[in-house]
Amino acid sequence: MANERTFLSWIRTSIAIMAFGFVVEKFIIPFDHNRIRGSQDLYDGCNCSLYFGVFVVFLGGIVGFLSTYRFLKTEREIMEDTYHPSFITDILVAIVLSSIGMLLAIYLINRC
Repeated sequence: MANERTFLSWIRTSIAIMAFGFVVEKFIIPFDHNRIRGSQDLYDGCNCSLYFGVFVVFLGGIVGFLSTYRFLKTEREIMEDTYHPSFITDILVAIVLSSIGMLLAIYLINRC
């Protein structure tokens, strides 16, 4: 049961990451007031939010794939009574998410 709950929480995280990427891609550009007024800024001609949003959606898909792989691997190990905890996936996802947070912070700071 715990393996299924962990899998479902990873899937929920994957969906949240993809939703965040969608929000970044769809809703950051329309609220860019500098473009609406026609002034020049550093981001003219660059679809940074588009690329970042698509990248984050892609990462959410990868997290979903990795969670499915980990669930099946853990389930097989439990059935064979050879289960040993692995933290590599957890650490990898934490590094990716913290990198996304840092990139988003840099993006928002440079927009000011």
